[in-house]
Amino acid sequence: MMIKNFFQGFGALFAVHPRLALFPLAAVATSSFGQTFYVSVFGEELRDAFNLSHTMYGGLYSGATLVSALLLLRFGPLADTWPLNRAVNLAVVVLALGCLLIGLAPGVWLLFAGFVLIRFGGQGFVAHLGMTAAARYFAAHRGKAVALGALGIPLGEALLPAAAVLLMTRGDWRWPWLAAVLFLLLVILPLLRTLSRETPAPAKAAAADPAGPQQFTRAEVLREPGFYFLLPAVMATPFVVTAMLFHQSALVILRGWSLELLAGAFVVFAVGHLLSLVVAGPLVDRLGSHRSLPLALLPMFGGLLLLAAFTGPWVLYCYLALLGASIGLATTAGGTIWADRYGVLHLGAIRSLVHAAIVFSTAVAPILAGLLLDSGLGVPALALAMAAYCLIAATLALAAPASPKAVAS
Repeated sequence: MMIKNFFQGFGALFAVHPRLALFPLAAVATSSFGQTFYVSVFGEELRDAFNLSHTMYGGLYSGATLVSALLLLRFGPLADTWPLNRAVNLAVVVLALGCLLIGLAPGVWLLFAGFVLIRFGGQGFVAHLGMTAAARYFAAHRGKAVALGALGIPLGEALLPAAAVLLMTRGDWRWPWLAAVLFLLLVILPLLRTLSRETPAPAKAAAADPAGPQQFTRAEVLREPGFYFLLPAVMATPFVVTAMLFHQSALVILRGWSLELLAGAFVVFAVGHLLSLVVAGPLVDRLGSHRSLPLALLPMFGGLLLLAAFTGPWVLYCYLALLGASIGLATTAGGTIWADRYGVLHLGAIRSLVHAAIVFSTAVAPILAGLLLDSGLGVPALALAMAAYCLIAATLALAAPASPKAVAS
C-alpha cells in the first residue's frame, strides 16, 4: 500500500509539471560528485599524492566545506531571481571546474580550490536548486516531490563510488575526476537544461497558490521567532548522523563489535533510508510538515536510546536502521517546511540560510562527539547526549507558533 501510494503521488507530480518532476531527482543525484561519500573514495590516494596527514586532509576538506556554505549563503538567492536554466548552467559549470582542478591539481592549494568548487557547486548549489524546485512548484504534492528528489542521494551512493573505483583500476585516482568533467558537461548539463526548460518564474509559482502563506523575505524570516523553534529540528538529523557516523569505528571498538558487523548493518541503514522516503512523501502531504518534523526525529531518538542501553550485536542493526529512517523522514519534512511556512517567492534565499546553518553544525558535530568520547564517559554518554538533543529539538518544533505574519522592517 505504501509503495502504491508513492507511485500514485509520482504520477500526480508528472500531471503538474511533466519534465520538471524529474529535475529534483536528477539535480540531487548530480550533487553526488560533491558529496562526502564520493570524495571519501579517494581519501588514501589524495593523502598519499599530496603528502597529507589525516588531520591536514580533514582540515582541508572541512575548511573547503565551510567556505562553500558561505558561498551558498551569497549565491543561493539566485534560485529566486535567475531562470532555473541559467542557474543550472552556473551550478554544473562550477562543479565541473572543481572536478577539473582536483583531477589536474599539482599541489595542495589547487586541491583545496577544487574541494571548494565541488562542495559549492555539487553538495551546495545544484542540490539546492533541485530541492528548491521540488518545494516551489508542487504545492499540492510538496512532500512527494521532495521525497522523490531526495532519492537522488541513494542513487548516487549506489552508482558513483563503484564507477570511480572501476576507473581507478584502469588508471589512477585522477581519471574519475577528469571523466566527471566530460560527463557533467556533455550529459548532465543538457539533461538538467531539458528538464528545467520553460519553468515558471518564482513569482508566478507564488501567485498560483493564493491560499498559501504570506511570502517572507530572508530578513523577515530572521526576525520571526518560530524560525528559531524549528531550526534545531531541521538541523538535528545532519548534526547527529554526522557526529555518530564520523566516530563509527570508535563506537564499534568500544562496544566490542567487528567491522564486518558494521558493514552488514550499513545495508540495513540504507534500507531504512530508502523505505522512509517511500513513506515520507505521502505522510508529510497528509499530516503537514509542521506535525511531521518532530515525528521524524522519533526513530533516531529511539535508536540512540537502544545504543545507550544495550550492547548486543543486534543493537547495531536496530540503531542504524532507525537512523536511516529518520534521515528520509526529516529530509522530506525539513525540505517542505520553509515553503509551507514562509512561501516560495524567496525560498532560495531562505533555504541557503538554513543550509549554511546545517553545514556549520556538521562541522562542529564530530568535535563535540570526540570530546565526549575522550572524556572517558563512552558510548552511553554520547548516545544519551544526542538523544537529549533530539528530544529538545522535537519539543521546540512542537511549540513553534503557527501561521506567522511577516515581521515589519
